[in-house]
Amino acid sequence: MTVRWPRMLTPTHLSQIIRKQNNPFTAFQLFKEAKCRYPGYRHNGPVYAAMIDILGNSGRVVEMREVIDQMKDDSCECKDSVFSFAIKTYASHGLLEEGISLFKSLGRFNCTNRTQTFNTLLEILLNESRLDAACQLFQQSSYGWGVKSRTQSLNLLMQSLCQRAQSELALHIFQEMDYQGCYPNRLSYLILMKGLCQDGRLNEAVHLLYSMFWRISQRGSGGDIVIYRTLLYALCANGEVEQAVEILGKILRKGLKAPKRVHYRIDLDQCKNSKLTIDEIKRLFNEALIKGGIPSLATYCAMAVDLYNENVTDQGDKVVSHMLAKGFRPPSSIYEAKAAALCKEGKVDDAMRVIDEETVKGSCIPSVALYNIVLKGLSNEGKSTVALEYLKKMAKQVGLVADKETYSILVHGLCAENRYIEACKMLEEMVIKSYRPCSDTFNTLIGGLCSIGKQYEAVMWLEEMISQGQLPELSVWNSLVSSVCFNVAGTDVWTSEVLQQIRH
Repeated sequence: MTVRWPRMLTPTHLSQIIRKQNNPFTAFQLFKEAKCRYPGYRHNGPVYAAMIDILGNSGRVVEMREVIDQMKDDSCECKDSVFSFAIKTYASHGLLEEGISLFKSLGRFNCTNRTQTFNTLLEILLNESRLDAACQLFQQSSYGWGVKSRTQSLNLLMQSLCQRAQSELALHIFQEMDYQGCYPNRLSYLILMKGLCQDGRLNEAVHLLYSMFWRISQRGSGGDIVIYRTLLYALCANGEVEQAVEILGKILRKGLKAPKRVHYRIDLDQCKNSKLTIDEIKRLFNEALIKGGIPSLATYCAMAVDLYNENVTDQGDKVVSHMLAKGFRPPSSIYEAKAAALCKEGKVDDAMRVIDEETVKGSCIPSVALYNIVLKGLSNEGKSTVALEYLKKMAKQVGLVADKETYSILVHGLCAENRYIEACKMLEEMVIKSYRPCSDTFNTLIGGLCSIGKQYEAVMWLEEMISQGQLPELSVWNSLVSSVCFNVAGTDVWTSEVLQQIRH
């Protein structure tokens, strides 16, 4: 692509130029050429961020490292998010040690806040089950001037411990938060409550609930309802129904701050009824939390989304019904959670109705995320024809534009049904709209085209893939060459073209 350089170059203009390039290596060459063409020009933080983003997303780690080193030498001000992205890129390519080294060298960069980068590295170490390294990182770096808040990092540590059934250690961390100069937030309580309940430490869980009443629930918060429900369910499952009912009353009075006139009381004798199952008692608790508290959007949203995430769709629907009856309009997050739950249950037809019916009832415009959830469910069930119809519906919605994920879902869905020619058209539309397909999308399509003898189309997409600075997997090369060689009529021509691509 020929670039028309301006008379005077600004960092904003260069960012636009390099982001327009299909090939990340071409963008990198223009990035380096800029300083030669304009001796007085200097890159700034946003230009470095754009270049690192382009190279990292295309897997060009060596070039990305070079840009990071240059950014350090230039001493320009850079954002915390740039290093967070770079560390994620290193980790995704099996180069976590380089990410750790980058974090240790942040003092040599002009970056005053490294909280996001610290939490990113900590989370990666925990996900890699490197708990000792994570604890060491926290001890050495969490008290530095660049880490502005330790609440998120402590939450990550508690979550990792709870996932390992070590909620007792997580509780110690929670109790130390005051001494760390930070305060637990709602997520802190939710993580620890779930961990304690899963480990059967119900006495500690009850005390944790009481501590909530005077710390974060003094004014009453509907968002806390998920935490309350976690404890009530655990007590019920442990056969401690009477204590659960007693605590429910305290939740309504102190946690949800509901006045006496709106308290929804559960008949204790009804709960003691031996004919009631655990699930039926839980339903009573859900109704009490919804009907017994002051109606609020936060309460309904938290409850509905949590129930849908647990695949209890019928209970989630009841919450939404109460929500509509009280005049609240469900946000898109509720519909997205419901559609995801239905798709997990294999009820894709019902998930489609979430778009067709329920969003209309709630006067809520379907989001791109909701469409993508349904499209993925349809594709997984081999219903790509229906999925394509929904893409047309998206195009008719004002302000709703299909994104990269939308097209990727459709291309993979069509390929899974061996509809490679239609997948080609979808990928072409994706490229025209300036969405860069990932290497996995290219590999899947090229390999599929070879399997049905469409060598010409395969080579065309190979050229597009290479033009974007990506290389196919070895198995795709082998498939392409084998397919071409078996096409006896044009063996010499095709093989020559493929080998030329390999050499480049």
